[in-house]
Amino acid sequence: MTRTALVTGSSGFIGYFTSIALLDAGWKVIGLDCLSDYYDVALKERRQAMLNQHAGFSVIKDRLETPGTLMEIFEKHRPDAVVHLAAQAGVRHSIEAPRDYVEANLIGTFELLEAARAYPPAHMLLASTSSVYGSNTDMPYAETHKVDTQMSFYAATKKATENMSHSYAHLYHLPITMFRFFTVYGPWGRPDMAHFKFTKAILNGDPIDIYNHGDMKRDFTYIDDLTASILALIDTVPGDTPVENDSLSNVAPFRVVNIGNDSPVPLMDFIAAIEKACGRAAIKTYHDMQPGDVPATWADASLLQNLTGQRPVTPIETGLQNFVDWYRDYYKI
Repeated sequence: MTRTALVTGSSGFIGYFTSIALLDAGWKVIGLDCLSDYYDVALKERRQAMLNQHAGFSVIKDRLETPGTLMEIFEKHRPDAVVHLAAQAGVRHSIEAPRDYVEANLIGTFELLEAARAYPPAHMLLASTSSVYGSNTDMPYAETHKVDTQMSFYAATKKATENMSHSYAHLYHLPITMFRFFTVYGPWGRPDMAHFKFTKAILNGDPIDIYNHGDMKRDFTYIDDLTASILALIDTVPGDTPVENDSLSNVAPFRVVNIGNDSPVPLMDFIAAIEKACGRAAIKTYHDMQPGDVPATWADASLLQNLTGQRPVTPIETGLQNFVDWYRDYYKI
């Protein structure tokens, strides 16, 4: 029997690729997206148009936080799985517009949890972020580390959604997996992400801004690796039998899973890979660290490996070449 998945943020970068992967795997997908103007809406519209070509896909245009919207979707479609990707993203934007994060991330997730309480799916998978590790310097980051020192309001709201979800998992026995993403990149990506901004500037002959004078590292995750991990986790429902290095709660069917390469890349090596893919050098301007940012991220991916038998593997050079090829084609450069 065909299973139904609800994907929130289905016209977003990760939501689009997750929806495609589910459709290719034989799922029926209900998408929810408000097509917000946080970045170029035309990019979201193109992704949604491609999804609409699939017979198994349907979309609802609305906001998470609209009272009753998610309850109606759950009542009508009774999803077997929920992949909650819709959120207000961006560290810098959370300094400028914090209320957006309260509404989308906190109130929106609350509406989702209430709908799930009324019409429980077999498994809920909710996106968090590596930013929740905050000022933690104990690396690689493990899911069992204490995470109480977030450096941005964005990260604070995502940690709050983890706590909210755990309480619902405990109170109503809702199986919930939180995944913490580590700097996802690839074709059709978000224009506010570094790989997108650097590629655009290099191809235009404009300077790129390099923060902390280049002394930064990130654990980059290619989009195909990420969606493969999400699909593998859908049927890995939190239960009573933990695996090695598990973050499974002792009072709820709830766990947290890192999705990252377990291989941090120095920022200057990342830029060099984009320069190589573009075939030209960047004009570099150096700056101090931005407020709310962290100098390094590094995922311990052993729990993902133990649960699914896989982990992200795409080399940064391959992933960035794929992105630059897409960028040139999409923008006719």
